[in-house]
Amino acid sequence: MASSPFAAPFQRLIDELSRLPGVGPKSAQRIAYYLLDAPAETSEKLATAISGAKEETGSCSICFYMADQDTCDICRDTRRDDSLLCVVEEPRDVVAMERTQSFHGRYHVLGGAITPAANIGPDDLNVKELKERVRNGVFKEVVVATNATFEGETTALYLADALHPLGVSVTRLAYGIPVGLEIEYADEVTLGRALEGRKEL
Repeated sequence: MASSPFAAPFQRLIDELSRLPGVGPKSAQRIAYYLLDAPAETSEKLATAISGAKEETGSCSICFYMADQDTCDICRDTRRDDSLLCVVEEPRDVVAMERTQSFHGRYHVLGGAITPAANIGPDDLNVKELKERVRNGVFKEVVVATNATFEGETTALYLADALHPLGVSVTRLAYGIPVGLEIEYADEVTLGRALEGRKEL
């Protein structure tokens, strides 16, 4: 195996940057060169921002979205529609939904999807808390916005069975989203149309 042409500390930086999603070896090198050439203050700010985000960002005690307090900004917003609840897999999906500017209700983050192959079942997700919120809340409709994947569909069907007895309408995003595409990567127009065309499960 050929040795690296870079100094060991620089190679370690490239290796760590390459682990980031969507960052290949060439991009990692460009970022590493930038950080090496930038003023020390730039690198320090980046390091502080990363450690601060890790230490100060937690989960909302109500919806499990990202929060730097006990509850997130969305849960504290009194202008939201309390009759609508959107269920997503991950916090990043909340960001995608908010970008559409088509949904003004509340959110619930499951923390993943039911994945039998990985031994992830409903008890490993925030499903119990979801049922509690629906049982004790004033929601009229629950929009299931899990990904259009096998795991997402499995989760959606499970949630429909679990929530229907609680007296709420359970809808699913319409298939403006191609099967296999994760919500995070859908553009605003596609996601907005899927939201508008949601259907009863």
